[in-house]
Amino acid sequence: MQGVTVVDHPLVQHKLTIMRSKETSTAGFRRLLREISLLLGYEVTRNLELTTKTIETPLTSMEAPTLEGKKLVFASVLRAGNGLLEGLLDLVPAARVAHIGLYRDHETLQAVEYFFKAPSDLADRLIIIVDPMLATANSAIAAVEMLKARGATNMRFLCLLAAPEGIERFTRAHPDVPVFTAAIDDHLNELGYIVPGLGDAGDRMYGTK
Repeated sequence: MQGVTVVDHPLVQHKLTIMRSKETSTAGFRRLLREISLLLGYEVTRNLELTTKTIETPLTSMEAPTLEGKKLVFASVLRAGNGLLEGLLDLVPAARVAHIGLYRDHETLQAVEYFFKAPSDLADRLIIIVDPMLATANSAIAAVEMLKARGATNMRFLCLLAAPEGIERFTRAHPDVPVFTAAIDDHLNELGYIVPGLGDAGDRMYGTK
């Protein structure tokens, strides 16, 4: 699919299989989500811009590569996004963090905003939006709209699983925001869950129902 990158690294796929199993414990699911987010983070940050600076090694001076521009922002769609956020911060500990509070109305399946907190200079930063599931895409579309309304122009969306229906809706709404995911599953069921999927990521991560 245009605008979508599937991270098919063997370790990503292996960990995802364990996460899908209903026998995987809450602690195991949480640990694996953190591990897999680290691996996904390598792909979503692969083409960050670099510059050079002069440093002194123990042997000599050199022009060494370093990230250019302002620090990037990880924007977590609460609450399940925080599972991906932890691993990404292990990878890029200096990154800024935004929190976007959205919940899905179980009757309309529409996203409802209840919280937003982000750095003030979003227009000058790359923003990576993180949410484990791209299902109906209502939350993802709303999150991007909220960020754009506050000046964001350079964004990427990172998820663990995506449904074809969600990808189609998201890329139609925001063709300028590329999607990175570990897998594209078969379809959405009548309740808006990804099939075969792995259930509700937030519930499995926090042991709630």
